[in-house]
Amino acid sequence: MSSQPHAPFLQSVLRGLKGRCPHCAEGRLFWRYLKVEPHCQACGHDLARYPADDGPAYFTILIVGHLIIAPALFFPFIWEAPPAIVLPTVLIPLGAATLALLHVVKGGFVGAMYALGVKDSDAKLHTADVADPR
Repeated sequence: MSSQPHAPFLQSVLRGLKGRCPHCAEGRLFWRYLKVEPHCQACGHDLARYPADDGPAYFTILIVGHLIIAPALFFPFIWEAPPAIVLPTVLIPLGAATLALLHVVKGGFVGAMYALGVKDSDAKLHTADVADPR
């Protein structure tokens, strides 16, 4: 693993959004659609230790909901057309936008986890079970 210091937050997030290693920006972040490379091929940085969990899915739903669903509700077509026409007309772009954004959002999320220094081993610090004295 390289001994470079952490990149600034915005720089790390932008590297992740581009699908590059947040540490060096040279190696690929993903080896499949949503599978993070275990180690950067360029610098050897351990990429698997940054927990994306459900965060990217939540942010993707938030973004897609504001970009597609909210504007669609302003068009009378949505309310007046038969459901057999409205559902495919809305669900196909909705699905396509979700699949297109999820990969990008997960990259940005991993970049943010890198910049903040959050690792899988920190999971016990973020659960309510630790605070429960029972």
